[in-house]
Amino acid sequence: MTAMCDVAFLLLTFFMLATKFKPDEPVTVVTPSSINTTLLPDSDVLLFTVDKDGRVFFSMDGQTKRKKLIEDLNTQYKLGLDQKEIRNFIVGSSVGAPIKDLKQYLSLNEDKRKASGLDKGIPTDSANNELGAWIDYGIAAQEGAVSKLKYCIKADNQTPYPKIKEILDTFKKKHIQKLNLVTNLEEPPVGTAAWEEMKATKK
Repeated sequence: MTAMCDVAFLLLTFFMLATKFKPDEPVTVVTPSSINTTLLPDSDVLLFTVDKDGRVFFSMDGQTKRKKLIEDLNTQYKLGLDQKEIRNFIVGSSVGAPIKDLKQYLSLNEDKRKASGLDKGIPTDSANNELGAWIDYGIAAQEGAVSKLKYCIKADNQTPYPKIKEILDTFKKKHIQKLNLVTNLEEPPVGTAAWEEMKATKK
């Protein structure tokens, strides 16, 4: 019994230390429905979240990759980020601010960012398309794992179509043709091939 207690506590300690908690989402997004059952991967993902107002937020997994990305941005754009601000990006979740506001954005905690109004979203218009820069630096941070990289767009059901088109056009200019659109799962329409296939698997 003593040995079993030791094993139980060792397992409990392992799961407490090794569990990766899901980061807070920057905005609430109600995604459209589809019958696709492919799951969103947990790693090697560049995720672009778009809310109903058209604000774009960027997220990427892997603290080592996030460190390289923010250090490259800091050097290229001369942002003057200190170690605390760099650390806030590395351990944080999504970022949704113009690059010029990034220093001030990263100096605040999650609650203060929302109150400050700095989370205006990453600019995607033709005059100042910073989304392309985030894609480039996100790819550069992969360090050899680019072939595994997946590009995911999680847009709200009420996001204006012109905003989605701007995002898709940006990917097209980067010669990225394969994208994953995050949706909610729904039942296939009755009588369709997908419905027949689902019915057959249930038997």
